[in-house]
Amino acid sequence: MNAQYHRIAARRGDKRAVMAVAHSILVMIYHMLKEGTGYQELGSDYFEQRRSQAVIKRAVQRIERLGYKVTLEVPQPVFS
Repeated sequence: MNAQYHRIAARRGDKRAVMAVAHSILVMIYHMLKEGTGYQELGSDYFEQRRSQAVIKRAVQRIERLGYKVTLEVPQPVFS
């Protein structure tokens, strides 16, 4: 929930982020009661892993807005 709040607050503001997190909690509770399951935390970087290309693009845009030129390279695998 903390990661979701910070992601939304950065774009929409604090009040909207609080309401979005509250809505998410209500939806989770509804599904847990309906399906009889427990809560399972997906991790703070769940959405970044799902949308890694979008995260990279946003990061590059932010750096370029600061006046830097960005070149991306795919890291080579390290075998030990």
